Amino acid sequence: MTSPSLPERFNFAEHLFSLNSGRASKAAYIDDRGVLSYGALQERSRKVAAALLASGVQREERVLLLMLDGSDWPVCFLGSLYAGVVPVAVNTLLTSEDYAYMLAHSEAKAAMVSGALLPTLQAAMEKGSHQLRTVFVSHPTGELPEGMLELEAAVAAHAPMPQAADTSPRDHAFWLYSSGSTGKPKGTVHVHGSPWWTAELYGKPVLGLTEDDVCFSAAKLYFAYGLGNALTFPLSVGASVVLMAERPTPDAVFKRWTGKAEHQGEGARPTVFFGAPTGFAGMLASPTLPAREAVGLRMCSSAGEALPGDLAQRFKAHYG
Repeated sequence: MTSPSLPERFNFAEHLFSLNSGRASKAAYIDDRGVLSYGALQERSRKVAAALLASGVQREERVLLLMLDGSDWPVCFLGSLYAGVVPVAVNTLLTSEDYAYMLAHSEAKAAMVSGALLPTLQAAMEKGSHQLRTVFVSHPTGELPEGMLELEAAVAAHAPMPQAADTSPRDHAFWLYSSGSTGKPKGTVHVHGSPWWTAELYGKPVLGLTEDDVCFSAAKLYFAYGLGNALTFPLSVGASVVLMAERPTPDAVFKRWTGKAEHQGEGARPTVFFGAPTGFAGMLASPTLPAREAVGLRMCSSAGEALPGDLAQRFKAHYG
């Protein structure tokens, strides 16, 4: 069998948009605020790309991405890739000292931040040197300081970037920081070809995802695990994704499993769930664990640590 290969010119965001050009009206993301179609995902991402370049961010420069899981996250991530800019997706649970270090280390020229996390970013900006010129704020909670832009206004002010940056599979696409368990967190660089390979070698043949699936990940998008679960894999096959800004407590997860979250509906009940052993243990111990017939799950994935066999068997006994 011939091994698949990538063309010399390849932009991962452009690749996903092209794959889903015939799904413009289909739901790509369902979050706490509403539904974002594949068509809107492409248009908004390309507008973000234009806004980034208009703000003065140059090709291959870094942009800090400090956002809660919602449809603006993939819009900003893919918009950055489309522009040839490098998003640095960071954990939303860190301290201002952590972000101060990451701003300096990554030399980020802009930031994209959820309104709820803006105070922490501002504290980080005051703690050390940084090179931020522009801050885009998603769903601000109050009046924005000078030099900061509401993301929605920036999107509205620009036409979609007409053509993706001329990147190759080897060009830098995004950074993810390590946990820092062995010292300072390390900025791990991923290239445009990497998410394509993970989708082709794992998302499709191992997970067997299809466009009929609805994916839901307890692991957030800023984790490599969550990024594959809620962006790389489902968007590579045209599936839909449920996103959740809050912590993945058992009750919060159950609400999405059963289609009872706002804007979701039973028609968007997840068919595939991605979790970790600790989360599965907590759910099985919960008195509100839904009955098998209340959920639409066909498959669950566990990662992060070894899944105890008895835990897997108990879960399988309950849900098949």
